[in-house]
Amino acid sequence: MKRLPFFVLLLLLAGISCKEEKLNGVHSDIHAIESSLLPAIRVAGDSLVRYTLMERMEHYRVPGVSIAVVENGEIQWARAYGTDPGRDGKNIDTATLFQAGSISKPVAALAALKLVEEGKIGLDEDVNEYLQDWKVPENPFTSGQKVTLRGLLTHTAGMNVHGFPGYRQTDTLPTTQEVLEGKGKTPAIAVDTLPGSFWRYSGGGYTVMQKVVEDITGQPFETYLLETILQPLGMANSTYAQPLDPEKYTNISPAYDAEGKAIEGLWHNYPEKAAAGLWTTPADLARYCLEMQRILAGKTHGVLKKETIEMMLTKHKNDWGLGPALQGERDSLIFRHGGKNAGFTNEMVAFAHKGKAVVVMTNADNGGKLIGEVLRAISHHYNWGISPQRVVETVPLPVEFLQGFLGRYKLDFQVPGVGDYYIELDIHDAQLRVNDPNNGEINFFAAVEPSGYLDLESGDEAVLKMEGDKPVLVLNDRYRFERVIQ
Repeated sequence: MKRLPFFVLLLLLAGISCKEEKLNGVHSDIHAIESSLLPAIRVAGDSLVRYTLMERMEHYRVPGVSIAVVENGEIQWARAYGTDPGRDGKNIDTATLFQAGSISKPVAALAALKLVEEGKIGLDEDVNEYLQDWKVPENPFTSGQKVTLRGLLTHTAGMNVHGFPGYRQTDTLPTTQEVLEGKGKTPAIAVDTLPGSFWRYSGGGYTVMQKVVEDITGQPFETYLLETILQPLGMANSTYAQPLDPEKYTNISPAYDAEGKAIEGLWHNYPEKAAAGLWTTPADLARYCLEMQRILAGKTHGVLKKETIEMMLTKHKNDWGLGPALQGERDSLIFRHGGKNAGFTNEMVAFAHKGKAVVVMTNADNGGKLIGEVLRAISHHYNWGISPQRVVETVPLPVEFLQGFLGRYKLDFQVPGVGDYYIELDIHDAQLRVNDPNNGEINFFAAVEPSGYLDLESGDEAVLKMEGDKPVLVLNDRYRFERVIQ
């Protein structure tokens, strides 16, 4: 046998050695992250406590977690954890499909932006020019300001319907038009505030965008997304098909409630595909992040042009882009989105210009708290500077003050699939307890001042105040509840 030249053999051995070193380094990274989860809050004076991922999965009743990390402009690693108790303990793996929830939106937005690039629709034109057998209903709000694609993508179109509850496996799914007409489980989608006047999250608006795409292309939404966006991005394990093709049933994750029990029918279906209908994996969503980063860095012949991505990542009201939420500026710009469907909770965070991103997907209603701890561990390990642990000073629970606030509270808007939304406040083990019977979650809040409270695990914030003679609770500076029963 002819021998390889000595210098060639050295090069081959060096290549193998580098690959082994990189692989060993990645394994070391993964192990360090898996064993270093941090709660959102630490009380000043308390020792630093770290947890393992498996400990926190059990603590939060999360059966399965799947993670992908982008570092140095490539998918550094992807790993899945847990088993599927609803399916005889089958292991979750990196190809297991999860519902993306609202992370469906920034990916779906690429389809509309593709049509803008092709000159088939305009960002700032009246969308009724493109809609065919259904139109945005005209009313006093639309008489002077029309609904535009830009408004739909940035949640500034003045449209109603925050989100969607989904449909059980036995339900007949409404068409896109029937959802818009209110013939599904949510009200008819319409403009109820002046378009452009302020930011308000609207899954209803993204359903209007879905109809625009369908009407302009003449294709089902899932078909156009597959051919124009998902396949070019290499997102081979992703689909907007609702209901899901039975051929994919062999490796999908069921959905689990706050108690860790599989929901009836194992998952819900979402005909509101642009808003909530994507089935995918963290690695596939990482490919979406990478494509955006690479186009910004100068890649040609990408799924969209560089100027389109720059426009997509330009801040509008409430720091929202044309699809994703935005934070930071210039080289530190981040695009991100969370996702929540029944029994699925997810988060995607990506740096626009640094070749860094992370996607965490869970198959549980309680996944949000776990995701926060995973993001904190990843950020700390790679020195990304996101989601740092807060150190706070607490004060003794002001029991006498709280006596005037205990009782049952009602959210100041109705929730799709639920209607009136109630929670209960009481005192338990020297903490303020907030019981949410709608999803089974119970949060415990420590006092940082008489009217201000923190959940030391999740970082959720609560403020108690009087508005006239009405006790009011505000959660995370976003959700306002009024007491209805003392």
